[in-house]
Amino acid sequence: MARSPDVPGGLKGARALFEAYLREERGASAHTLRAYSLDLADFEAFLTEWAGGPLPPEEVDALAVRSYLAHLYRRGVGPSTVSRRLSSLRSFFRFLRREGYKVGDPAERTPSPKARRPLPTFLPVDDAVRLMELPDARTPEGARDRLMLEILYGSGLRVGELSGLDDADVDTRERLIRVRGKGKKERIVPMTKEAAQAVKAYCRIRPGASRAARAAGSPLLRNQRGGRLTPARVRAILRGYEAKGGFGYHFTPHALRHSAATHLLEMGADLRSIQEILGHASLSTTQRYTQVDFNHLRTVYDAAHPRARAGGRKGSTRGPGKPKEKR
Repeated sequence: MARSPDVPGGLKGARALFEAYLREERGASAHTLRAYSLDLADFEAFLTEWAGGPLPPEEVDALAVRSYLAHLYRRGVGPSTVSRRLSSLRSFFRFLRREGYKVGDPAERTPSPKARRPLPTFLPVDDAVRLMELPDARTPEGARDRLMLEILYGSGLRVGELSGLDDADVDTRERLIRVRGKGKKERIVPMTKEAAQAVKAYCRIRPGASRAARAAGSPLLRNQRGGRLTPARVRAILRGYEAKGGFGYHFTPHALRHSAATHLLEMGADLRSIQEILGHASLSTTQRYTQVDFNHLRTVYDAAHPRARAGGRKGSTRGPGKPKEKR
């Protein structure tokens, strides 16, 4: 069916079409949808003020996009955020052109700002092991938290992937987990023996699933009322153990995912295997961990080699495994 060359409803209507496409056809997560929505809403607000009124998508040109980027820099927005906003605009206008609307490609030829990609933060092995032992597995909450930590660190899951696990996704006999990742893509990842044991221990004493939880698929990790444990609650629980353990530095659920990848690499796992476990679409994303591993190797070298120590540089094994910024 032929479409009108103009987008109905202007930028607001175009945003609604794009968000519906991301949600229904791409299977984008709530986090991804929120990020795109905020980026495009900010761009629309700027255009309204810049042009003195609502500007339809057909009239947005490269000058408008460059003016928006300059506006972001004046607000003190960092290069990585500016680059993400520009990427959102490219995806947005590319979608409208594919749908047959008469719009240009105002963001395609605008170069992204160069920003050094930060290396992942990870926990030293001793700290990761100590963290696993902090929950009191004799209580339902403690058994759940032990399982939560074992899967985050042992299998390298994202916090949303962990929260979305159902009973049917876990095979303790084969020690495998079926994970629904970004874009609803499924992958099978291994779990540790400790995680498999933690599943069995928790399932014996956990609360029964609520009616709503059963209707959506019996959740593996449950709150006190039998509902699904949310990503926000997982983060809050981890902050509690961070304080309880007296680690002296902050870490997130994603830091445990980074820890899993880094420690696998240090123990000799190949990048392709780590890519499959983490569910990275591109090997280049996984290759970031080779930089982390090199920094770990350099720290060991500086601490052990007599000529390196003579120069006064000493490696430290305390705190999170994140390279210091160069000044």
